[in-house]
Amino acid sequence: MVPEDRVAAVNAAPVRGEGLYVLHWMIAHRRRHWNYALEHAVGWAQRLGKPLVVCEYLRSGHPWSCARVHRLVIEGMCDQRTDFADSPVHYLPVVDAGHGAGAAIVRRLLSEAAIVIADEFPTFVHPRMVAALAAEAPCRVETVDANGLLPLRATTAAPQRAVDFRRILQRLLPRHLQRLPRPDPLAGVTLPRLTSPLPPASDLEALLAPGGLQALPIDHAVPPVALRGGARAARAALAAFVAGPIDRYHSDRGDPVHGVASGLSPWLHLGQLSVHEVVDAIWRRCQWQPDRLSAAAHGRKDGWWGLPPGPEAFLDELVTWRELGYHFAFHRPDHAAYESLPDWALETLDRHRADPRPQCYPLAVLERAETEDPLWNAAQRQLLASGVIHNYLRMLWGKKVIEWSESPEAAWAALDHLNNRWAIDGCNPNSWTGISWCFGRFDRPWFPERPIFGTVRWMSSAAARRKFDVDAYIARWSALRSPCAG
Repeated sequence: MVPEDRVAAVNAAPVRGEGLYVLHWMIAHRRRHWNYALEHAVGWAQRLGKPLVVCEYLRSGHPWSCARVHRLVIEGMCDQRTDFADSPVHYLPVVDAGHGAGAAIVRRLLSEAAIVIADEFPTFVHPRMVAALAAEAPCRVETVDANGLLPLRATTAAPQRAVDFRRILQRLLPRHLQRLPRPDPLAGVTLPRLTSPLPPASDLEALLAPGGLQALPIDHAVPPVALRGGARAARAALAAFVAGPIDRYHSDRGDPVHGVASGLSPWLHLGQLSVHEVVDAIWRRCQWQPDRLSAAAHGRKDGWWGLPPGPEAFLDELVTWRELGYHFAFHRPDHAAYESLPDWALETLDRHRADPRPQCYPLAVLERAETEDPLWNAAQRQLLASGVIHNYLRMLWGKKVIEWSESPEAAWAALDHLNNRWAIDGCNPNSWTGISWCFGRFDRPWFPERPIFGTVRWMSSAAARRKFDVDAYIARWSALRSPCAG
């Protein structure tokens, strides 16, 4: 059975014995493999002796829905359709076409379900979607947390600093590593077949054809990128990273030009790749076993896993920093609001809100990458063209927007817009981790106090020249035509 602290009932309705099937409403953890939610749905189908329907649902028309992310999710649906073809599951990909069409399909499925298993995701539209579904469902609705190594309910409050959360991880995580999700929840599983018809699946090929997304109520000004969505592309990227580049991660990850990065965040955000599969690949490469965990780490980021420096540093980013954002979002429903910043940061930024700014750029100028800072423009162009920004430059990018905005609240709103509109991994707990870190979250006061920032950490484009080849980075990204141009 899936661990109890990963499962939650979200309504009081009973399991309906007369229901035709178990419904897994797949809206966040979009994968067949290493998936607690699918595993839990399989368990219910076996217990009830009923067919299992997996409806992978892509909503349209919500804030930040765009052609960029829709294409990646639909490409993943194509992989899923192939992956589920040899299984006892009835897989139903549904891309909401607007005008109530998607909601009508979901209501039809609810009316026929014995129980609904939904994905738990602690931010963006997902909690509201699940709450609305649970309120309307005539049967029991449960959510399953397949977000990270440490269950969201293993913590009791929003963590305030990475070092404190790392101590919590080091204390709690060992017992949770004893029960990982099954690599393939459907291996060896036999389930009844459904005899009644399901609603028609979306025509994925038509949607992926040139112009196929145009009819959807999404932002078409944010175009697709070269990256391919789906588990196959994700696994290929994981294998390539673990095969060699990870060994230099500890020393070279800060260089946006010649350094190394896993590049896995888009697939992790879309749920097409599990963090459990990532760590399993690393552990197998390093022949790691849980008995190598250090009992004397006490919050230190080096040495706890007992791995070589590269994999050790990557796991601290993947587990500590990634899950820090997820747990904060889970315990703080207001995590996407400026007012959720720590008191010391709000106070110091407020004291300096009247400080003169070197210049204030309108949002449209920022979005088009037309500032007087060529390095910032290059970072913004990387975001526009590829949907990602290197982690170091994302921090600098955010700090400069604070410096160029009339108020800290205006800077927050601008970064929220730029990141969530253009980043593939926008609208993720770590989107708001990255934005809010620029304003002081998970950090500490820095002295001496500075204009505009107060005691919030300051960064400069000039200092970046001591870290990497800035001119090469600018040349690479400034030559590309922005999607915002013209």
